[in-house]
Amino acid sequence: MKAHLVALLLLTHSVAFAQNDLPYREIPEYPSSYTAGTVTARVLDGLGFRYYWATEGLRKEDLEFQPNKDGRTSLETITHIFELSLTIINAARNVPNDNTLPKPVLTFDEMRRRTLTNIQEASEILKKASDAEVSQLKVIFKSDKGTSEFPFWNELNGPIADALWHTGQVVSFRRGSGNPFNAKVSVFAGKVRP
Repeated sequence: MKAHLVALLLLTHSVAFAQNDLPYREIPEYPSSYTAGTVTARVLDGLGFRYYWATEGLRKEDLEFQPNKDGRTSLETITHIFELSLTIINAARNVPNDNTLPKPVLTFDEMRRRTLTNIQEASEILKKASDAEVSQLKVIFKSDKGTSEFPFWNELNGPIADALWHTGQVVSFRRGSGNPFNAKVSVFAGKVRP
């Protein structure tokens, strides 16, 4: 009995630790200079912070919430944000989004972690990139019909803006399911008020 209690406590601690080590609980310090990469990275950091808190503490009923029969559920919206995060990181790496491969099937917790780490990695890549390197980045899609490329500009008004839009939807949906966004979170300061 005592061994089971110890095992349960260790498991609980490891799950709590795993959730606490996610990026974007707070927004990182801003870069010291303005470049194409650092400005884009800061937008990604804002997305990461908003997404972290939009998805923090979601319950099963929140994930199943659907505003109407024609709309996405919260979980379907979160899945879409995850897919956008793949496009974001692939553009930062300058590699194709290969739509010929099967999409991964992930739990909510796995999807949340990967979305946040994709955003963080893209931000870190862009912070280090010169303006010339950023200007060479492409958004590349590979499908059974071939490959298409778009300038990095499309990354800004496409996947990044779309992910921000849908993160706001998750905030609205969680309010609708009775679990509102933490009122102590300041998206302006990028911190949680005491």
